[in-house]
Amino acid sequence: MSNSTSHDEKIKPLTHGATLRCVSGGVLMGMANLVPGISGGTMLLAAGIYPRFVKAVADFTALRWRKSTLLTLALVVGSAAVTIPLLAGTVKNLVVNHQWIMYSIFIGLTLGGVPVVWRMIDRATASVWTGAIAGFVVMVTVAALQSLGSGSTASTNSVPLMFVAGVAGASAMILPGISGGYLLLVMGVYVPVLAAIDTVFKAVKAGTFSQAVTPALTVILPLGVGVVIGVVVISNALKWLLTRFARPTLGVLLGLLIGAVVGLWPFQQPVRPTPGQVVKGQVMTEEKIAELEKDEWPTHTFNPSIGQVAASAAMILAGFAVTTAIARFGREREPAAKDSSAVS
Repeated sequence: MSNSTSHDEKIKPLTHGATLRCVSGGVLMGMANLVPGISGGTMLLAAGIYPRFVKAVADFTALRWRKSTLLTLALVVGSAAVTIPLLAGTVKNLVVNHQWIMYSIFIGLTLGGVPVVWRMIDRATASVWTGAIAGFVVMVTVAALQSLGSGSTASTNSVPLMFVAGVAGASAMILPGISGGYLLLVMGVYVPVLAAIDTVFKAVKAGTFSQAVTPALTVILPLGVGVVIGVVVISNALKWLLTRFARPTLGVLLGLLIGAVVGLWPFQQPVRPTPGQVVKGQVMTEEKIAELEKDEWPTHTFNPSIGQVAASAAMILAGFAVTTAIARFGREREPAAKDSSAVS
């Protein structure tokens, strides 16, 4: 594609099938936001609406409020917003109590997006493979860091740190394969952020608004500003890359998508911590262990039985079939833009 292509390229009108994919992608994105280690961007990519969503966010932030832009955002964001409160308890309980089954399903849902992205690439070139390898290596590195159990917490609620955390969280919302919760955990602000949200919620509920001021100003506000700025910058950058360098960019996204599976090894389960063990930066005592919810227990791998392996394979196939079925509706038939970097 020529470098003269306009940034103002319009999003294609929504067909009935594309509408279904937007709604399904929003539901999957909402579910992903409920599960640690799962990326909402991965689910949008798997549903085949990732480029459309990125362009819609970029257009909206540039005040180009076309009908197709507003409908795309309304369907995706609205579906996610409805899914999160409706399924929060159910999904959380399923993941905590049946983790290997749920992770198997998520693997299938994620892998189901591979043929979708492959069709968007149109023609494999050296730039596609280079991008795919780079994306895959990034996700393997993230999974390796996650396996180290990085869970320290920030010693102070630093406003600049919370702003940076917000930008990082926005990156995870837009970039597939990376979990926002995991990035916050690596940065050491996961626990302070949750604590601040809980404090503000309880203070507002009790009517003691003065107790909400400090966490709101030092944690939630800078975090929120970082998220907004991050979404604006990253979505516009991705739109530019998808317009100018479609194949290598889609290659990177393909690598991120496949690499995301590495961090979803299904045969693991939460294990009750023991006294003296460090969990999320705190040394466990019997009292702290008793106060710890099961979803906060550290996870450990286990050796599955033959039946569990067979069931996991069945769940992976089921998840793959669901994503593939969703992608068949309203398939975007036009291949990815042929960029100048794709010539090889």
